[in-house]
Amino acid sequence: MTTKPQEPTTPAAGTVTIGGDLTVRRIGYGAMRLTGPRVWGDYPDRARAVGVLRAAVERGVNLIDTADVYGPHANEELIHQALHPYPDDLVIATKGGFVRGGPAYGDLGAVGNRNYLRQAAHMSARRLGLDHLDLYYLHTSAMTDVPFEDIVGTLADMRRSGLIRHIGLSNINADQLRTALTITDIAAVTVQHNVMVRENTAVRRAAEEAGVVFSPWHPGDIPEEGEGDVFHAVIAPIAAAHEATPRQIALAWQLHLGPRTLLIPGTTSIRHLAQNLDAGHIHLDADEVDAITALVPEEH
Repeated sequence: MTTKPQEPTTPAAGTVTIGGDLTVRRIGYGAMRLTGPRVWGDYPDRARAVGVLRAAVERGVNLIDTADVYGPHANEELIHQALHPYPDDLVIATKGGFVRGGPAYGDLGAVGNRNYLRQAAHMSARRLGLDHLDLYYLHTSAMTDVPFEDIVGTLADMRRSGLIRHIGLSNINADQLRTALTITDIAAVTVQHNVMVRENTAVRRAAEEAGVVFSPWHPGDIPEEGEGDVFHAVIAPIAAAHEATPRQIALAWQLHLGPRTLLIPGTTSIRHLAQNLDAGHIHLDADEVDAITALVPEEH
């Protein structure tokens, strides 16, 4: 970056510490949407994509979430182009293990081979212009070629070698998190979780119990207008009371669930980026949090 960060707009959300030594603001940026259709290829407007990434950092974001399969590879290369050399406090989290054989979602697979994962991490670091990766997620636990415990062991070996600083797990269940914690330190988990999707509540609770950062993906998703009327009946009046959008309330609700929650909302719009960050200033009362929580049964 050649420009100094502007006054951050995210401090109201507070901070969270990953792995005991990486302190970041609790609203980061998920870069997946800065790819082509179906997360394949380059984002069609390169200048706009670079502008969004730079605006995020200028507004105080100091964690960006990406993955080698976004593009594939194009998203990591874009981040390098937009932000390298990186600010000292910027953490880039990336992931490995998923592979794409083509632009169709059905071409998505998973590889847990030890040498493949090591190569994936090395190549992510090379594309990002880093000598190590601060936070590296196993992108999925759905591998069938290698037992889950062996894959976690590979991540632990990469951490001991210095290739990765902290280990994360993506798209896992609560039992897998507990199993992984018997093998090595786990710094963060990321699974789908929002006002509509609660299948991973058990993962969130297990992460809280273990002191692991919980970073939900698609954190601000809400039903479209005309769908899910029960959601809008609850969230719309809360949004009006706070002079906020329903998506901002959805993000604020996530932040109120626990002090180790780290949000990674994505957008291709600087205006929406600002709205996402401003959600960190919204303070919901206990009744509002409970009303939103009660919308969907949660997994125990």
